[in-house]
Amino acid sequence: MSLYKRLHDTNAAGSPTAVMSGRRDPALDELRHRVHSSLIEELGPILYDKRLGEDELRKKVHEALHTAIAQERTPLSAADNAQLIQDVSDDILGYGPIDKLLRDENVSEIMCNGPKQIFVERSGKLVLDDVTFVDELHLRRIIDKIVAQVGRRIDESSPLCDARLPDGSRVNAVISPLAVGGPFLTIRKFAADPLRIDDLIRFGTVSVHGARFLQACIVGKLNVLVSGGTGTGKTTTLNVLSSFIPADERIVTVEDAKELQLIQDHVLSLETRPPNVEGKGEVSIRDLVKNTLRMRPDRIVVGECRSGEALDMLQAMNTGHDGSLTTLHANNPRDTLSRLETLVLMAGFDLPVRAIREQIASAVDMIVQLQRLRDGSRRITHITEVSGMEGEIITLQDIFLFDFSAGVDEQGRFKGQLKPTGVRPKFAQKLADHGIRLGPEMFSSGQETAPGQGRKR
Repeated sequence: MSLYKRLHDTNAAGSPTAVMSGRRDPALDELRHRVHSSLIEELGPILYDKRLGEDELRKKVHEALHTAIAQERTPLSAADNAQLIQDVSDDILGYGPIDKLLRDENVSEIMCNGPKQIFVERSGKLVLDDVTFVDELHLRRIIDKIVAQVGRRIDESSPLCDARLPDGSRVNAVISPLAVGGPFLTIRKFAADPLRIDDLIRFGTVSVHGARFLQACIVGKLNVLVSGGTGTGKTTTLNVLSSFIPADERIVTVEDAKELQLIQDHVLSLETRPPNVEGKGEVSIRDLVKNTLRMRPDRIVVGECRSGEALDMLQAMNTGHDGSLTTLHANNPRDTLSRLETLVLMAGFDLPVRAIREQIASAVDMIVQLQRLRDGSRRITHITEVSGMEGEIITLQDIFLFDFSAGVDEQGRFKGQLKPTGVRPKFAQKLADHGIRLGPEMFSSGQETAPGQGRKR
């Protein structure tokens, strides 16, 4: 029987049944807390001594842990004793109960809705896991540990925090008084081995023709926006697109919390800084985007545009920094332009709408739209060219579209794929100037496709 749970239930007749109830043994939890406190007091600074290797630190913790358990003189079964050692070890060396979820390659996201309710995402579906924390204080200790590792803070005066784990996984934490029933902890995991374009093709996220087209656009220094809703895979796609950037170019990335895992050698990563306790010292995305222009970048990659930095990004795209990439939240390419206009206005300048649209039409070459479908899969549904202006309107034309008409299979998975519409983009000449020629077979692969049409907003 596990230390974390004494699982039992009774049926109508009162006989025991092996139904998981999620209960915890208070006595074992109290023992676990005492042993944990004893080890922290005994080991102290050793836990943060960077001169110690991971294996050596783990050995010292395990030795002290066995000694502390022996001193308690509490009779435990072999299973409970092993579980106690594992739990306390995870608390001190790792991230407590969620440590095993972080090690599970099948888990892509962990959502702690308070100490007793932890959901995970497996294969695109959310499921309730049987892992729990002891109490709110236990969860709060893990949050403090994660936040402190990247030099950030979370307390009553600053109860929200974005952070990251050493492997680049994105972390968001919310504590009291904002989190009712919390604390809340959300971790979006990143694979130790970043996904490549072959992986996206295998998953069905993009077709072979679509992948070749995207590679040509990145190498040809087109300015690209990756748009989609929350959890659609924007950052993963941005990372894959960035891998197409030639190795001899200087790349500067700007992010709230570092997530991009570029494979090139000449990469400079910038990360925002929140204000200190006195409310000073904040460095925003916008400050960093402005600073990148002084760093002689060949490419600027912004993790996400959320505010006035959109204006600075457009200006960079319009002043010789071709091949820049960024993401933003939008449900379709048409909405992407509306949101981009709104973000530009958040810069605080009273710019005419026509001037903003002219900037967008001149700066942005292409929009890559992602969508998370009903079956849990993440697919590129549009590759759309920003073709110019007609009067007051920015015109768009779809180069590739996802084929929803293919329907779903017996398991409910979409059978369609990304297909060319038959339209040759206007920026094909720009690519040709860079020595990249797009053959007609890329846009007419013999597949049945609906004729592409220019769209207006």
